[in-house]
Amino acid sequence: MRWGLPTARMAPLFRPNPILGRHHRKAACVGRVEVLWRWLRQRLRPYRVQLALTLRTTVAAVVGLGVAQALNLPLPLWTVLTALIVTQMSIGRSLKTSLDYLVSTIGGTIYGAALALSIPHTTELSLLLVLVLAVAPLALLAALRRNLNAVPVSSIIVVLMPAITHASPLASAIDRVLEVALGVVIGLGVAFLVLPASGHRLARQEAARTLDLLAQALGRVLAGSLGTADVEDLRRIYDRIGQSIADFAANAAEGERECSARLSVEPDTQPLRRTLQRLRHDVVTVGRIARSEPLPKPMLARLTPKLATIGRTGRDYVRACGIALAGRRPPPSETAVEQAFVEALAEMTAIRSEGGTRQLTDAEASRFFALSFALEEMRRTFRDLGHDVAVTALAPEGD
Repeated sequence: MRWGLPTARMAPLFRPNPILGRHHRKAACVGRVEVLWRWLRQRLRPYRVQLALTLRTTVAAVVGLGVAQALNLPLPLWTVLTALIVTQMSIGRSLKTSLDYLVSTIGGTIYGAALALSIPHTTELSLLLVLVLAVAPLALLAALRRNLNAVPVSSIIVVLMPAITHASPLASAIDRVLEVALGVVIGLGVAFLVLPASGHRLARQEAARTLDLLAQALGRVLAGSLGTADVEDLRRIYDRIGQSIADFAANAAEGERECSARLSVEPDTQPLRRTLQRLRHDVVTVGRIARSEPLPKPMLARLTPKLATIGRTGRDYVRACGIALAGRRPPPSETAVEQAFVEALAEMTAIRSEGGTRQLTDAEASRFFALSFALEEMRRTFRDLGHDVAVTALAPEGD
């Protein structure tokens, strides 16, 4: 028997199975689609809040137009615009916007209709006079109460719209209120039904982002000497931290509004906000002291490793707190960062006991004691941070 190429009789054994080949191609195609879907989800995950708002806004506009046309309203435009205005990032913000816009519309409409009915304005001069009276007082009111900025707009529409639609001022006012009220109802309905976003949930996500930025800053200020580029990067991080804390406060206020309306049950976020502000102040203070004129070399050689350990363990702890807050998990253990503070403060106590501070100048002594005080304050802030993260992250899900 010769071993060589297959003969004609053996050929059927080597023919490819078409059914098996189709299965392989199908499995490969499914695998590529799955990989593409995972890649797309990973890329879009940081923008899921913005994408949800995009979807809600689109749905509100389409539903508003369809319902307004079905009800045969004179100007469906105002229904669509109102639905877009009411659809906000969170339910709490939608509630506030809808209430302010509805009150502004009703107030401006009543004022404009009363003005148009009481003062004839058949000539251009009389129309200009009515327009001045319709705008000036309400513009002053909107300047004093910013949440009523739609009042002059509604008044102007009621005064000028009859000349376009050939309807009476009273009919124009009624249509305006109905169109806006319908838009408010549709906008709130979409906010509640289409991927609803709670203010407390957005506040937790923003607090997690703040903690990540604070971790970056803390790791840099205690890592050692900083160059000019590092100082500029650190200043930009400080600016982003301030903006992030402001966004957190705004989202938390919307969450409190939801709690007042009994739409959600969440703990008070004010303690966490104060802790974030204190931690930002501690990081800035320690960084300012660390970037000032250095202490004498013998003392600096003893303190630098301890401060670097605080920077490393503190950075990891703060970042882990942010992850726990975003994922609603228990906060990390404080053992490592607490030990780092204990060792650093013990070293500073030993330096004082050995009389090392007696050889310092007044400026050096003030920096030494300021650093000791700042580390003590940061240590207390870290303890409060763990408690506040536990209270906020482990609260029952109420949204």
